[in-house]
Amino acid sequence: MAIISKSYPSVAVTVDLVLMTVCDARLVVLLQRRQQEPFVGCLALPGSFVGPEEDLDRAARRVLAEKVGLTEAWLEQLYSFGDPGRDPRMRTVSIAYFALLAAERLHAAVAGRKGLTLMSVDEHEAPLAFDHDAIVALSRERLRGKLSHSPVALALLPDLFTLRDLQMVHEVILGASLNKPAFRRRMLDSGWIEGTGEKESAGAFRPAELFRKRDRHQS
Repeated sequence: MAIISKSYPSVAVTVDLVLMTVCDARLVVLLQRRQQEPFVGCLALPGSFVGPEEDLDRAARRVLAEKVGLTEAWLEQLYSFGDPGRDPRMRTVSIAYFALLAAERLHAAVAGRKGLTLMSVDEHEAPLAFDHDAIVALSRERLRGKLSHSPVALALLPDLFTLRDLQMVHEVILGASLNKPAFRRRMLDSGWIEGTGEKESAGAFRPAELFRKRDRHQS
């Protein structure tokens, strides 16, 4: 039987990184000022074309190292974006990767790499290059959805934190105030955190108990 060949247009694959943290009670995302066309001068997510010998995860790790200067971060594949008009150069499909990082790590990245900046998810320059506004928006919705069933917010806190700190992070991500007693009861019942018996240093609030993330191997 003869095999009928069919011609298909070329399609490139890219990866884009959505790296978020909480700074000054705001949810912020790491962006990069583009130095070349298309969208020269616009802010965009750090990204790159996937090399012919790379798998997607390796490409994402390369972007993290080369453009952000970080070698360690837990990256989760978020979604694929393939609108035919998303890139004026050619047809591209972008695989977005998402990660939450401590504010100190992203501040260090900004200080060490030209063109990087941290911008509020709600107040950044618009529009971002390509379809990166849509990627950031979906990342925020995915993050909000995870709060109810996973300890994802703990990635944004130091090793020791108060329940007040934990509630602040949740409220920043959700963009809404939470009932204090109900929130604390839910966190204490979740099994994600444990008290240390220690108190925070005196400050603007009455010293509160310090908590830490519970060891997942504990019974």
